[in-house]
Amino acid sequence: MVNQPLDTQLKARREILKAVATSAACVALLEAVPAAGAAFLAQNTESSQDSADQPVRVTWARDFPQSQIDAVKQSGSGISGPGRPIRSGFDLGQADSAKGHVKVTAENRESLASGSVVKQGFLPDIQPVWDLHIRDTQIILGPDNHYYMTGSTGNDIWEYNDGIELYRSRDLHHWTYMGLVWSIERDGGWEKQWRIKNGRPIRSVWAPEIHYVRGNYYICFAMPPGGISILKSSTGRPQGPYEHATNRNRPLLGGMGPVETSDLIDPTLFEDEDSRVYFSYGAAREIARMKDDLSGFAEPLRGVSLLSPDHNPAHHHPICIPKLGLNDIGFEGATIFKRNGNYYLGSTDIYDGRYTMMLAISDHVYGPYRMRHATIACNGGTGFFKAKDGYWYTSIFGDDAQAPWREKPGILRVEFSTEGRVQLAPEQPSFLLRRGNVDRFR
Repeated sequence: MVNQPLDTQLKARREILKAVATSAACVALLEAVPAAGAAFLAQNTESSQDSADQPVRVTWARDFPQSQIDAVKQSGSGISGPGRPIRSGFDLGQADSAKGHVKVTAENRESLASGSVVKQGFLPDIQPVWDLHIRDTQIILGPDNHYYMTGSTGNDIWEYNDGIELYRSRDLHHWTYMGLVWSIERDGGWEKQWRIKNGRPIRSVWAPEIHYVRGNYYICFAMPPGGISILKSSTGRPQGPYEHATNRNRPLLGGMGPVETSDLIDPTLFEDEDSRVYFSYGAAREIARMKDDLSGFAEPLRGVSLLSPDHNPAHHHPICIPKLGLNDIGFEGATIFKRNGNYYLGSTDIYDGRYTMMLAISDHVYGPYRMRHATIACNGGTGFFKAKDGYWYTSIFGDDAQAPWREKPGILRVEFSTEGRVQLAPEQPSFLLRRGNVDRFR
């Protein structure tokens, strides 16, 4: 298929999508999507970097009446703001979805944030590290010995937010608000366009990640329903100001063309020991090396193969059955990191009802990957980082009914088994635990 004209490939891809009810079609889809994606990038890598005076009109863009946009903005704040230290009796957050947001209360907790992962022993009795409304929590350790945290913020990212907020800490316990470091309205290019999702206007940054690569701070993010950009600090400082590393007038990937090539989210970056930077997104089914200045791809996206996939339906989101044939690592929230010569490629899936980050391991960044495994219960949509104390950690924000809270930032210490699997460390820092449980888990 890869040698066929692009329009022929995309037509074939659409036919496969219509026929995914059979297992044979699922296999065909897995083979066709990376090939079509690679051909698409090969034909568009250079053109996507062309300078243009005006942003392209992206898929799903609509010209809404100003009154409708004003009504969306009046529904809640577009930022989450400074937050505050966690106090005894903190509220359990709110559950956001395309259907709206619901505050977690004593009456509805069992259906929104029951904490059953603690009751069943999958997690210690932890508390958030900061009282803050945030999804897709991502943390790094910068070269200045500070931690930086970002994620999807604002009252309801299914409607709108103002952009990207950033937080800093010396110890993962006390956090300082660095403000709105990138504003859609002030700094955006193609991102300024309002689009339609679920029948409503939407303009929101989803799952931003901050990375320190090639001697500078970069932020990658997506705009729903799809479309990806990469920003760079113009000063070398984590607070920016930030400007586009990729073309400000068109998405790096997604957001344009037929639905199946536009609905792309959740980008991530990884710098290897040779200073080469790699990119993945979404379900982590493709990887590509970036140009040195991160302005675009240095190569077409390469499809990733997973050896010995897990075909237990209870270990996958229901959409993975018809769309991916259970041959996937996960369905969204890509991540990449490296430890002791092993590359870890991951994405989020629903594992026994829990929104959990799944990982697979390889000796090479392009794979093939092996040993798909669930990591830490309810840590989906986040990532992993090595801290100043030499231990590795993962983030958690709570996005399923078994979680201990909803949409607040937490972390957990992890360890690696002899075969390389990521698992919960038996000892956790005391500040992560609710009072009364310190002695047990310290």
